[in-house]
Amino acid sequence: MRARRSRLFAASLSVLALVAAGGAVAQEAPADQAPAAPEPHVVIAEPDKAPEEPAAPPIPAVWAPVPTDAEGASAYGLYLAGKLALMRGEGAVGADFLARANRLTPEQPRVREQAFTAALLTGDLDVAAALAPSDGSPAFVEAGRLVQTVQAFVHGDARAADAALNQPIGAPHARAGIMITPWIAAAAGDWTRALQPAPTMADPLTLAIARVSRASLLERRRDYAGAEAELKGLADAPTIGALFKRPYGEFLERRRRRPEAIALYQAGLTANPDDTGLKRALARAQAGERPPALPTFRAGAAQGLTTAAFQAANERGNEFAAVYLRLALNLEYDDTTQYTLAQMLSRAGLNSAARAALERIGPDDAAVYAAARAELASSYAQEGQDQAALTELRRAAAALPADPRIALMLAGQLVQLKDYDAALTLLNGPLLNTALQPSSARFLRGATYEAMNRIPEAEAELWAALQSAPNDANTLNYLGYLWVDKGLRVQQGADMIARAHALEPNNGHIEDSLGWAQYRQGQFDTAVTTLEQAVDKEPANAEINDHLGDAYWRVGRRREAGWLWNRVLTLDPDAERRAEVERKIAQGLDDAPASTGVSN
Repeated sequence: MRARRSRLFAASLSVLALVAAGGAVAQEAPADQAPAAPEPHVVIAEPDKAPEEPAAPPIPAVWAPVPTDAEGASAYGLYLAGKLALMRGEGAVGADFLARANRLTPEQPRVREQAFTAALLTGDLDVAAALAPSDGSPAFVEAGRLVQTVQAFVHGDARAADAALNQPIGAPHARAGIMITPWIAAAAGDWTRALQPAPTMADPLTLAIARVSRASLLERRRDYAGAEAELKGLADAPTIGALFKRPYGEFLERRRRRPEAIALYQAGLTANPDDTGLKRALARAQAGERPPALPTFRAGAAQGLTTAAFQAANERGNEFAAVYLRLALNLEYDDTTQYTLAQMLSRAGLNSAARAALERIGPDDAAVYAAARAELASSYAQEGQDQAALTELRRAAAALPADPRIALMLAGQLVQLKDYDAALTLLNGPLLNTALQPSSARFLRGATYEAMNRIPEAEAELWAALQSAPNDANTLNYLGYLWVDKGLRVQQGADMIARAHALEPNNGHIEDSLGWAQYRQGQFDTAVTTLEQAVDKEPANAEINDHLGDAYWRVGRRREAGWLWNRVLTLDPDAERRAEVERKIAQGLDDAPASTGVSN
């Protein structure tokens, strides 16, 4: 049960979604919550419809003479070191190596492209601008133009940035180009370009956000009628109007039409009662507080890039999203945007860069800070750094001491570290032991009691959790396994495990429970088949290999049983399991299956 316990905690306790909705409209675009497949580490892929380019010259098999730098490092060595660093998620190190390789081999576009993208994702935007490719794939060339344009704006040369936009940013970064163009043009004094109607060929959301930008700039130019026409048209739209009631209401507040704004917010909440941004806007307006000011030119461009990032993420373009967010943050730092950047970097497999992004988030916004610390804790826990995870969760709890979700995560991590008394203090405290407590709190409390061998209390809590969530595979499996393993209600436990397996047939831990239930019922041949499938799914799990060894012994496959038990000793079992397995290697199994405890 021990290995199973930690696995189930990891499966059942997810990272908090603490960052409240609201802020800029740009941040309200829906983000992809669970991408179907991880994205590759190398960042900018060629779009499906891009025109074909002449093949770039390959990196030669042999360089003669081998290019080396002043320190004696070869182009090959630097290139390979950079690639390896990127594969390990060490983006800053990889970017440095690749940039050095590029300086030695400027004729190699592939090296330049990889150095460019590595600099982008690690946030070294001035280096990325200097390395921007001028020919080759549009994905790289247009990204380079986007970076150079934004960086010129960042460094105060809005006119140069505006001049660069005489040729619009092309696919696959055209959407980001549309978002920044009016703000850069306005900053440069090019009001003709800044106030051009939004391009109708854009997708509906991009078009709508571009219209909000135009309305803001019209309002800045004191064309209030024109601004209201844009915003009212968006707020009244049948499909996307809910997204734009708040910016229209804020405009009304700035025009001292607060009653109309309040009515608009109330109408929006009637249609969408969970919109926290509208709730805050309504509370502010009813309190007579000052409405949000118009965004600065830089802030407007940053909001546009953030919107482009959310849209890219919805299309599983996590690397594109990370690039846009890096640029947005360079224009206008914001902790919520920084948190979103970390999520995109993590989805792209750049874990080191994701952690660095999370570390930068300060405590000014308690909710965002707590979410960042919880995300860091999850990252550390996945790598087995349990003390580091605990430290981060304590920081999250200090930031939001009244949040039960953080308390639950902290309790789970304490259980992982076998600090059961401290875990129970939280689980039985006022934040979690309530009449409306979630089933996950009862589940964790029951699992903690089981770890302390307080079996009746464990059964009661796990049973209560199951009543709250009768189709939760984790709870079905955990309580079912407890009953089977302790010999308490073997048939009922086996039935519950079978239900859990039907819910999650690809879960190797649940399949192990099913096989062990079959074993405890004397169905040894069936157990062998089931446990073999579980080992296929979780080959490095000591408990599952141990179970299969026992099943092999019962069906007469004793040499294979001995081999598996010896393998268990290589899989870092805890002291109790190690002692039991060593005894089995020396003596074999008893004549009848054991009824309690570790398999023997």
